[in-house]
Amino acid sequence: MTILGVDDTDSRDHGMCTTYVAFQIAQQLQDESAKLMLIRLNPGVIHKTRGNAAVAISTTCTTTTAFETAVDIINELAELSDPHAQPGLVVAPSTFDAIPKTISEFSLNAIRSLHEKETAVDLIEENGYLSSSWNGGRGLIGALAAIGAHNALNEWTYEYITYRDKTLWGTKRTVDPNSVFEASNEFYPSVWDSFDKNEDYPVCVPRTPCPVLYGIRGETPHAVEEMAKKIKSEPPTCGTVFTTNQGTDAHIQPGQIGFLEEGHSYSVDGIVSSKPYTIEGGHVFFKLQGESKEILCSAFEPTKHFRNYVRNLDCGDELTACGEVTNGTLKLEKFAVRNLVTTKTENPICTICNDRMESSGRSQGYRCRKCGTKSSHKLHIHYPRAIHIGWYEVPPCARRHLAKPLIRGGFDSMSYPEI
Repeated sequence: MTILGVDDTDSRDHGMCTTYVAFQIAQQLQDESAKLMLIRLNPGVIHKTRGNAAVAISTTCTTTTAFETAVDIINELAELSDPHAQPGLVVAPSTFDAIPKTISEFSLNAIRSLHEKETAVDLIEENGYLSSSWNGGRGLIGALAAIGAHNALNEWTYEYITYRDKTLWGTKRTVDPNSVFEASNEFYPSVWDSFDKNEDYPVCVPRTPCPVLYGIRGETPHAVEEMAKKIKSEPPTCGTVFTTNQGTDAHIQPGQIGFLEEGHSYSVDGIVSSKPYTIEGGHVFFKLQGESKEILCSAFEPTKHFRNYVRNLDCGDELTACGEVTNGTLKLEKFAVRNLVTTKTENPICTICNDRMESSGRSQGYRCRKCGTKSSHKLHIHYPRAIHIGWYEVPPCARRHLAKPLIRGGFDSMSYPEI
């Protein structure tokens, strides 16, 4: 068996897609048993590709045949004219199960942390893998990570990706949004993040000049393929199912406020310590207090009505918040309300004048300014909340590839999925 890893063949400006390059490699190898794995890497990396995805291909072809075929396809299809595209290719004579622990650990770190290219090069040489790189070869990091992901992760989803006729690349896609809406309703929740109902938008259809027509994500290969049959669109030239780590929260790691690193994604516990406020542009912020430190949390305008859930928070609410740390701010992907403040204290009201009393001084109770009536205690008033205990998430139109939709289940509290 042979495993190939490919990454960074696309361009933000000119298009292409590493999944398409990998699919063409698999087609050229003419191995019907070939398996393709789409691995999303750390979304917080500065030099990430457009979708920050690498692809692994397992095949029964020889290592030499696989390597030579892949080099030819990358030379033909990768956007090598863009210096920001730095393709990397790694070929290992191995099965997925036999990949060394050092490689799987490297893969997990590539999903959750940061790597230098030199680390990948050292591991490639230590294990005797074949490799090739272009334009500096930063893609070697993702290519090696894709090879090790099978042993690094234990939760998988699937995506059926269809591709356009080459003559149409860069033009507006013809996909009937109503057919996506209806198919999404029919196959939900086995298939998810295909259509955002609140935004009336087919999120499975990209808006970039890449070869992809649409991609259907879900729980099983059968579900994603069956939904694709229901979509009315320009005729795709080809399509295939990828095993993926999308929608699994593989990038999220437990953290503690005050000990979080830039460019990493965490799940942290804390208490809301400032009322949420909105700034110009519609972005919403609040502070979350940990054991000894605070962190600013954000819900930016593209998260749409998710911001209303954030605005409904109040000081004293206990949360678990998940997201990426950027410039010292936790960019929310989802959060769980653990406990809500449902009472507030107010100065007592004078029973004679019906006016609000004022403080008589520290630990001296309260006094009516008009008649002098005194009271020793504040009022404890119950007030209803517009948010409940449980998990809340950004809508599909704002969801990151790796973020786990609540509808997939496995969360530790009531959840309120966005569809």
